[in-house]
Amino acid sequence: MTQDAVVPVSVSRRIGAAAEDLFAVLVDPSRHPGLDGSGMLRYALNAGSISKVGDVFVVRMHNDEMGEYEMSNYVVEYDPGRRIAWEPSMSACSRAEDADNIGARHGHIWAFRLEPNGPGTTVVSEIYDCTRSPGWLQQAVKGGARWLQSMAATLARLDEQCTAQLRRRDLGLERPDQATP
Repeated sequence: MTQDAVVPVSVSRRIGAAAEDLFAVLVDPSRHPGLDGSGMLRYALNAGSISKVGDVFVVRMHNDEMGEYEMSNYVVEYDPGRRIAWEPSMSACSRAEDADNIGARHGHIWAFRLEPNGPGTTVVSEIYDCTRSPGWLQQAVKGGARWLQSMAATLARLDEQCTAQLRRRDLGLERPDQATP
């Protein structure tokens, strides 16, 4: 696969929640494992929300091929309520053959774009862009196609969690000042 053949891939879903509520979930790395459709994210290592370009959040991950590893995610875009994107970089690994990749930023980006679509409704798109990545990475992820099913599952989980939270609020089962969608 050549770099010219690779384009960003994305999956979109219309979710019955305000962009601000959805964005609040996306900027909280501790919520990411519950959203992750790939099943690879285990937990966030640092507390607190993402608030600007330049922030870094670290997550522990696992997959059968690489075992346990850790990714530092560098926030490269931040537009409150509209868009967030980060570039991952391996920061720890359990396999010796992965050690050379520690600290390398291979130019692939994960992003979420939120577009209000009527009262209390948002079209959320998850985007994976490996157009600036080396050929070996583009091949490994099939130009991003490897992630499409996981991305759809992530958006379904985001929808499920946020709309369930809003239903609980509407039913008066929790106080709005204590709720986190």
